[in-house]
Formats: sequence, structure tokens, C-alpha cells
Amino acid sequence: MSTINQRLGRTLIYTLLIGFALIYLAPLYVMLVTSLKDIEEIRSGNLIALPEHLNFSAWSKAWNSACTGSECEGLAPYFWNSVRIVIPAVMLSTIIGACNGYVLAQWQFKGSNMLFGALLFGCFIPFQVILLPMAKLLAWLGLANTVVGLVGVHVVYGITFTTLFFRNYYVAIPNELVRAARLDGAGFFAIFWRIFLPMSTPIFVVTVIWQFTQIWNDFLFGVVYSGPGTQPITVALNNLVNTSVGGKEYNVDMAAAIIAALPTLLVYLVAGKYFVRGLTAGAVKG
Repeated sequence: MSTINQRLGRTLIYTLLIGFALIYLAPLYVMLVTSLKDIEEIRSGNLIALPEHLNFSAWSKAWNSACTGSECEGLAPYFWNSVRIVIPAVMLSTIIGACNGYVLAQWQFKGSNMLFGALLFGCFIPFQVILLPMAKLLAWLGLANTVVGLVGVHVVYGITFTTLFFRNYYVAIPNELVRAARLDGAGFFAIFWRIFLPMSTPIFVVTVIWQFTQIWNDFLFGVVYSGPGTQPITVALNNLVNTSVGGKEYNVDMAAAIIAALPTLLVYLVAGKYFVRGLTAGAVKG
């Protein structure tokens, strides 16, 4: 009897999980099938019906020639702008966060706890609070409306999160390893390089995925601190959807939205299991 009850319970759980997954993925399905239809089929057909004929012209237009305001170059240049912003911002914020976390976890100094508390406070500062001060700072540095300026903004704002992740991960590493290395004459960077970094793969994956997702999907910093020629793909997508030349092309809008979201979806598909492993290895434990 107990075995039957266990099977029924397991079946119910899987049924609920599959049902919730289908509900969660329904918008993505609608976006995908809409992007593969021509505009006449969209207007006359069913929202969730499969396309009668696969039509990739909307994807081509979204990438190459859709209008994003006064420019009709598609999303391609803005996609590469986002790549130019994301890669250095993720690398710099992750490396700096690793060093900060190592210091705060294993090299205690006067005021270190207060500094860590200030960093935690920085995690909860709303974006809107720093918009004006950061804009003035970028203008003073001559980095307004530049890719370098956007990279700097994302690095500064991301350091609080990356430091938190690495600090909480490194706290769990036994102090005996550090003491033994010191007795052998290893210094600050030698211990970090030879002991901590080889053990940091899970938290590096967590941090890179977190930072990549946050920076790629950012709209507020992109629309405030970018200019013509430096706008990220999220700003271009907003301009594309809100620009109408002739009739509204829902298939182009849907294709553009999927193109903008595709890198983060691929990152989670490829490295999602490592993200979960990193979290369970202590990435968010205090």
C-alpha cells in the first residue's frame, strides 16, 4: 500500500511540475511560433497555432534591417555593442570580486567587518539613486555615452554582488590550509593563486552567470549612459518595438525579442547545472 501511495505521490508531483513548466514556457512558445509566421497569418490565425509555412524573413529583418528609431540597421550592431560591454564587465567584476572575497574571508583586518557590511548595503541600493551622481562622474571623466563608461558602471555596481558571492564561498575553506601555506613561506598572492583559485570553479560559474545575465538584460543603465552607436541591445529592442513604419509587424518584434534573450538562454542551458552546484557549494551561505 505504501509503495502505491509513493508512486501516486511521485506521479502527482511530476504532473504538477510539468504543468507549471508548460505554463511558464507558454509565452516563449507564442513568441517563437509568431516569429515564424507572416503578418497575414498572424492577423487571421490562432495565437497558439503552429505556422502553416515556416517563414524566417522576420528573423532576417529583425537582425539586419528593422528600424530602431531613425536608424534601420536591425539589431546586429547593438548586439555586438552588448557583447563589447558584457565580456570585459563580467571579467573585471568577477576578478575584483574574487580578490575582495578572499581578503574579507581569510585576511581579517581592522574594519573589515564594517567594510563588508557597507558592501552588503551596496547590494540593495536602487539603480535610480546612483543615476545622477554616476552621470556627472562619467561626464567629468570624459566617458559619457561610451562603451568604456558603461563597462565601468557595470563593474562598479557588480562588485558588491561578486564580493558577497566569493566571500561567502571562501569562508568555508579551512583556515588550516592557509596556515600551512604561510608556514611554507607562501604570500598573499601565492595562497590565492595556488590554493583558492583551483577550488573556485563552482563560484566562478555562479558569478559569471549572474553577472552576464544582469548586464546583458540591463536596460536602465544602457538607456541613461549610452549614446548613438553605443546603445546595448535592450535599448535597441525597446526602440524597435515602439517604432512603427506602416503596419505593426508582430513577427519582427517577437523575433527581435528572442534574439535579445538568446544569449542568456544559451548560458543557462549550457551552464545551468554548474550554477546550481555552485549555489549548493556555498555561494549564498552566510
